[in-house]
Amino acid sequence: MADRRLRVFYTVARLLSFTRAAEALHMTQPAVTFQVRQIESHFDVRLFDRAHNRVTLTEPGRRVYEYAERILGLYAEMEISLKELNRNINGAVTLGTSDSVAESLLPTLLRDFKRERPDVNLRLKIVAADEIVHMVKSSAIDVGVVDGVIAHDVLKIQRCHVDQMVIIVQPAHPLAGHERVGAQVLARYPLIGREAGSRARTIISEYVASSGMDAHGLDWSLELGSVEAIKGAVEAGMGVAIVPRMCVARERELGSLICVELDPPLTRSFSFVCQQTQARTVAELLVFAQQYAANNG
Repeated sequence: MADRRLRVFYTVARLLSFTRAAEALHMTQPAVTFQVRQIESHFDVRLFDRAHNRVTLTEPGRRVYEYAERILGLYAEMEISLKELNRNINGAVTLGTSDSVAESLLPTLLRDFKRERPDVNLRLKIVAADEIVHMVKSSAIDVGVVDGVIAHDVLKIQRCHVDQMVIIVQPAHPLAGHERVGAQVLARYPLIGREAGSRARTIISEYVASSGMDAHGLDWSLELGSVEAIKGAVEAGMGVAIVPRMCVARERELGSLICVELDPPLTRSFSFVCQQTQARTVAELLVFAQQYAANNG
């Protein structure tokens, strides 16, 4: 395994917190401090400054962080390369993503991929959105799926456009008879959505603002923690919502919810994140995802 001390230092430097690093690594804080001090003692440098309850990197600390990032990235590439040599090409692919992406994009994509490659064991981890890239870099997951478009100078980023957002309403709702609705009409009705600050909520607010309206004037009557809960509230007549079209396939088939297109259309971008060198199964999954995006975009 990669040098434990270096991985511990890298986690502290990334989070700028010994406490949060200890939680992320499932270690005690004294153990984290001990590992960092071993590096400081070995190189006779101070890596962190701690003052006023803040942790900052010293100049030597910043330099070690840069090397640690490269070393851990190379180690992850080595692991993948050796697995290929051992012909460990089926095995498991571990994906990591946020709950909102897991509810919208991945169920049908992974289902269809499994139909083509039933021998591949897929594992999905639901993690905080801001941790996904770091988990790919440290090889905690093979593939990360993030909402939006990102850039990275070490990892491979594959951008996909696959998700169209639609308004969902009860069949008896006044909007149910409309083919398309703009932001001004939408703003007349109580909205149901994710919590303030979530990526899904931000996308909707930015869309409304782009139409020249004040997004702060939207009537967010109910905030819920999942797409499933949002759909249930709309079915109960508590308001309208904007969700990914692929999330409501079952409800559309049953007739319990009606989809109304947004005018102009609103789409969400997703990016797949992985190491530059991938195992064959991961590479196949990425190719499949590109084809899936082209067919469903």
